[in-house]
Amino acid sequence: MVALDKVDTDIVRRMQQDGKLTNAKLASELSLSETPCWRRLKRLEEEGIITDYQANLDRRKLGFGVMAFVQLTCNQHDEDTTQAFEKLIQQCDNVLSCHNTTGAADFLLQVVAKDLDDYSRFVDQVLRKLPGVSAIVSNISLRELKASTRLPV
Repeated sequence: MVALDKVDTDIVRRMQQDGKLTNAKLASELSLSETPCWRRLKRLEEEGIITDYQANLDRRKLGFGVMAFVQLTCNQHDEDTTQAFEKLIQQCDNVLSCHNTTGAADFLLQVVAKDLDDYSRFVDQVLRKLPGVSAIVSNISLRELKASTRLPV
């Protein structure tokens, strides 16, 4: 864990809110001159605290009406099967996140699809063909109450 002072925390908080924020605007908001602000921002990037910049998209407006949380249980846990599984998951654009978890299932996936027919095809053509997977449990989101990638800094 990296210790952040108040200025670093303010930088991270503001960049989470608006990744397009220019250095000049950020410096102005923090009452800093531009060079020290830029140096701090670059240090936060180099230390891996800020890992990426991206636009947040409205999945529904892009036609992804289905959000599913999928629990996968595996019956093979050898290194080769696990590596093959992980490689295939990394290549799957419909999978927004994949977590190796404790509990009844081995993995929890967050998956988007255009509609239920599209999701059904994804299950048949992708999930059922993943190496080592013995059980698939899907939970379809009925209503999204909150969606965020912002950390509480």
